[in-house]
Amino acid sequence: MRILVTRPQPAAAQTARALRERGHEPIVSPLLQIESLVEIDPDAGSWNAILLTSANALCGIGKFASRRDVPIFAVGEATAKAARDAGFTNVTSAGGTLNDLDNLVASRLKPPARLLYVAGEERAGDLAGALRARNFEVDLVVVYRLVGAKLLPEPATVALGGEIDGVLHFSRQSAAAFLNAARNSRLLEAGLTKPVHFCMSEQVAAPLRAAGAANIRVAARPDEQGLLELCG
Repeated sequence: MRILVTRPQPAAAQTARALRERGHEPIVSPLLQIESLVEIDPDAGSWNAILLTSANALCGIGKFASRRDVPIFAVGEATAKAARDAGFTNVTSAGGTLNDLDNLVASRLKPPARLLYVAGEERAGDLAGALRARNFEVDLVVVYRLVGAKLLPEPATVALGGEIDGVLHFSRQSAAAFLNAARNSRLLEAGLTKPVHFCMSEQVAAPLRAAGAANIRVAARPDEQGLLELCG
């Protein structure tokens, strides 16, 4: 299949490689750009662990070179791998969801452990609130935002005007960015009717359903592997 990949780089290139290994033709056309907001000083707090719900948040802890052994709890394996690739040596994956991450932290640490949650401007769920309810001390620091493209990049425009089989959606924000860019590019109808929309979760699929997308499939597991398995 010819599949549009709209997630930010460098994750888009990694997903494209995985699609090629499965025999598909990826069309890499990022619709979101990561804007770094702040880098955290590792001496600013005595944190017992760092929480990651996205690999994008690693931009906020680049100064932790002297603390590469700090425990990191990541929401899924892709985020955990990105943390290991960045040089962190004590990384544990929760296996998929915010609830899994909440339970993992509670099983490994005891309140009132102090946690550094590095996150994006838009977040699904309230991990900080859930952990505070367990009496953990959580410092939530927003370290990046995702900025959506106003128009579809050329590869996406060409694909929607010609032959396309599917679009991968990793987040609700990326799905919304696709709809907005397709609308502004006067290709919304093609974007809703031509491709199969492969979504990581029902939450991700929600804006597409509301817009009237004709064919939506939701991964059995909310991670990249589950999403890729939808494509066959």
